[in-house]
Amino acid sequence: MEGLPDSEEAAPVGVTGEPDRSTSADRSGRNTAVLVGFTAITNLADGVTKVVLPLMAARLTDSPAQVAGVGLALTLPWLLIALHVGVLVDRFDRRKLLWLADGARMLVVLVLLALVADNAVTIPALCVAGLALGVAEVVALTSAATLVPSAVAPAGHERANAWLAGAETVCNEFCGPFVGGLLIAAGAGVALGWVGAGYLLGTLILAFLVGRFQPTAETTAPSGSVNQSIAEGVRGLWHQPLLRLMALALTVLCACWGAWLALIPLVATQLMDLEPGQYGILLSALGAGGLVGALTVTTINRLLGRRWSMFADLVGTAAMVAAPVFTTSLWIVGTGAFLGGMGGVLWTVNSRTISQRLIHPGMLGRYNAAARLFSWGAMPLGAALVGVLAQWLGMRTAFALFAVAALATIVPFLKTATHAALAEAGPPGATA
Repeated sequence: MEGLPDSEEAAPVGVTGEPDRSTSADRSGRNTAVLVGFTAITNLADGVTKVVLPLMAARLTDSPAQVAGVGLALTLPWLLIALHVGVLVDRFDRRKLLWLADGARMLVVLVLLALVADNAVTIPALCVAGLALGVAEVVALTSAATLVPSAVAPAGHERANAWLAGAETVCNEFCGPFVGGLLIAAGAGVALGWVGAGYLLGTLILAFLVGRFQPTAETTAPSGSVNQSIAEGVRGLWHQPLLRLMALALTVLCACWGAWLALIPLVATQLMDLEPGQYGILLSALGAGGLVGALTVTTINRLLGRRWSMFADLVGTAAMVAAPVFTTSLWIVGTGAFLGGMGGVLWTVNSRTISQRLIHPGMLGRYNAAARLFSWGAMPLGAALVGVLAQWLGMRTAFALFAVAALATIVPFLKTATHAALAEAGPPGATA
């Protein structure tokens, strides 16, 4: 949980927690490019998968529950095994785990292609495939999130995190579903073949990553039981006020995102009376905001400081869920979505940089798994809650309650994320 001594701040940190004097600026730049390329391609494939599998299910059955079950299978592993995967990531070579995850994904895709060729696809088969792909995604995203400290020099952490967050958000959440919709129109086999090719290309790209990613005897990698290791990781998050605040605030913010994504289709069709093309514009505003956030986060941090950059996400998320409460204007609701997408990336980049500074490399896997459990686990809970509230109180009231929840995070954030706390957690030369 401690930062590096001042004398070591100029040197990048490896998996062991010791400075890797051999890592040059050129190597950091190369590794950043490799990680961004891998993240973009594999997250695009993940995004396509999240559209293709439910649509394949919809061609087999008219049951909403069965179709939703396939979609749930893709995300359920985040709730079930994220903490255990964090222990795995802290014990084994993280690049090899990425290769294994991509290998498992390709195997699942090959099985599905064989079933499609034999016209033998069933709902249970899609659910099993979804679970397997979901487990692989947990391993891949948790492993990838821990590679930056050992692959990139500290001075390049913010830039690397910005591009990784932008690639992950834009490709997984926005480009992936769009491309998946186009590919499934050409046939399930074509879509699955593209997904498999994406995972294969991601595996090949990782071969160009330079560095050492295997925990050694000097690291604080977990050595006790799995449950003890999980408890150690959760305690490490909970006992650090800044990290605890970020996790709790992110839980609220991600619940708001889950609520917005779940209810906005009904708002768009019933309240806003949008055409399909207009609805596409509304959703694309999220991706556009995320891309702008990734491109400008370094400048915003330099001009406003890390504190106000992260504060922008609290305001942006509140604006995103509050806009449909007051208006049906496409441009105002779209502006709210843009601010939410931009703020989300600003928060992601800064929170990753802070955690990489505060958390010992030997605990990064468990920390990232716990943090993602808070965030990814909150999204389906927010979606479920907004559905109940909208049914009882109406859609506008439901969104208003989530806007209040987002605004309620402001005071705790300002009290805990002080300039002093952020300066301690920031990389060399960062502005709190």
